[in-house]
Amino acid sequence: MSENIEVKELESVVVRFSGDSGDGMQLAGNIFSTISATVGNGISTFPDYPADIRAPQGSLTGVSGFQVHIGAGRVYTPGDQCDVLVAMNAAALKTQYRYAKPGATIVIDTDAFGPKDLEKAQFKTPDYLGEMQIDPDRVIQCPLTTMVKAALADSGADMKTMMKCRNMFALGLVCWLFDRDLQLVFNFLREKFAKKPAVAEMNIKVVQAGWDYGHNTHSAAAGVYRIESRHKEPGRYMDITGNKATAYGLIAAAERAGLKLYLGSYPITPATDILHELSKHKSLGVITVQCEDEISGAASALGAAFAGALGVTSTSGPGICLKSETMNLAVIMELPLVVIDVQRGGPATGLPTKSEQTDLLQALFGRNGESPMPVIAATSPTDCFDAAYQACRIALEHMTPVVLLTDAFVANGSGAFRLPDIDRLDKICPPYVPEELRGRWTPYMRSENGTRYWAVPGREGFEHILGGLEKDSDTGAISTNPENHDKMTRLRRQKIENIAVPDLVVEGDTEQAELLIVGFGSTYGHLHAAMQELRARGHKVAQTHFKYLNPLPKNTAEVLTRYPKVVVAEQNMGQLAAYLRMKVDGFVPRQFNQVKGQPFVVNELVKALAPLSSPEGDTMA
Repeated sequence: MSENIEVKELESVVVRFSGDSGDGMQLAGNIFSTISATVGNGISTFPDYPADIRAPQGSLTGVSGFQVHIGAGRVYTPGDQCDVLVAMNAAALKTQYRYAKPGATIVIDTDAFGPKDLEKAQFKTPDYLGEMQIDPDRVIQCPLTTMVKAALADSGADMKTMMKCRNMFALGLVCWLFDRDLQLVFNFLREKFAKKPAVAEMNIKVVQAGWDYGHNTHSAAAGVYRIESRHKEPGRYMDITGNKATAYGLIAAAERAGLKLYLGSYPITPATDILHELSKHKSLGVITVQCEDEISGAASALGAAFAGALGVTSTSGPGICLKSETMNLAVIMELPLVVIDVQRGGPATGLPTKSEQTDLLQALFGRNGESPMPVIAATSPTDCFDAAYQACRIALEHMTPVVLLTDAFVANGSGAFRLPDIDRLDKICPPYVPEELRGRWTPYMRSENGTRYWAVPGREGFEHILGGLEKDSDTGAISTNPENHDKMTRLRRQKIENIAVPDLVVEGDTEQAELLIVGFGSTYGHLHAAMQELRARGHKVAQTHFKYLNPLPKNTAEVLTRYPKVVVAEQNMGQLAAYLRMKVDGFVPRQFNQVKGQPFVVNELVKALAPLSSPEGDTMA
């Protein structure tokens, strides 16, 4: 950085990259977030994909966005609005400007704002900035495409290849704006394109050109900023998406349990990356099978569990519908099976690339008969690791299928992840049938906590048959005896209720709060940020959040009935609120519900909850 340019320090900043789905905005945003995590910044990202598989170039429906919030300390959300908006074409500016703060810096490629581009983006006049009432002084108007061509003029690359590098110019300019170390970018690119070194060097050259453009023209409408890091816990950090963290959690659990990991899956947005990631780790004993449909994916995973492996199947909401019969089979056979549901907008095909929390009741009750099943919901991209690990531990130690709920927001989003010491993770001890039971063991004989013993096939003297028909509790033979069925139904339910889960933790004004904010899963960061903002304004507010949904924490009723007013906020029409009303006598909460396919907006939460958080207030804004 030049000595005559002042570098101001910020606590946090939000950057949004946007352009056509083929412009590489996800890669540019991912690199920027990765290098930020590498230097110790807290990060939270939100990839916002179009639903179209390949929309027409320059069209309004084909815009892809990637928003990243970086901060000196912990970052809870990707931010409501951005401080810097990169718009690679006219359609991106038209659709994404609403996500920019008043006074935000905007970077545009003026080469992509020609008459045809403006027409596709439905601008009415050539003065697109005036039409949108954007102050030109806040806009870095860069002939980005022309600059990329100039940078690669002697590379010998064809025009199509050159145009694929435009995103790297924007990345280089943003790195200049925020005083990022380009060497980290170069290292990332050389690793990503290790098998194509010429491609790596082309991208590196363009990144440098973008940085040089900002440096030479001093085109930072908002100045140059640095976000220093203040990590409280030393260690090795990486930028990790929720889907990758889920995959790593599964691998770690299999390692700690001493088992092979088997994933039977069928590709479905937004869960497919779990299959992609696990398929890279055969050296760790991971077996992945891309099955012909959702049913076979679940059935093969259950077969692997019967054979003594850690069986996992991954999908989204529509796939859970198809897997429900196998999930029920796992309940009655009492076998460990982890079912990952990366929720998306529904019903039916719905909004495949968007995020909701609308599968909760399906996960809890969406099967025939009495079929209790533990349900866990990850609270952030990095928490996906622990949530997956705990799902595996519970499944293996209690011989039960477990549903792990994530969603498109946490699965595609990312955070700064501290690499754990695997030896310090909770031990996983499957309930293998003890040798002393040889000769008198039967398939549904149970341990002290009500868990069925696990006899892995191939162990002499413990041969047995399991299946979907009800079995006699004592002999394991098929039984239609009514008393036996009632007994087995109660045993299966009690086994789940015996699972120990952490108590609810209350944050904020734990003793004096007028309002308790309640949520589950991926909304934790937004609800926490809203609570902090309300407290900063003088309101007495507390927050508690559910990660374990079945069984519920033991102190659930005590916490929910402690405060004068409780609001349950969720991205559905009230599924958690209905479930809690069923579980806690006399509990009648207020509700905040949105089903927009987008994360909560903190400012909207604050506006809606503020009237409830004062003694006289009793209505939602």
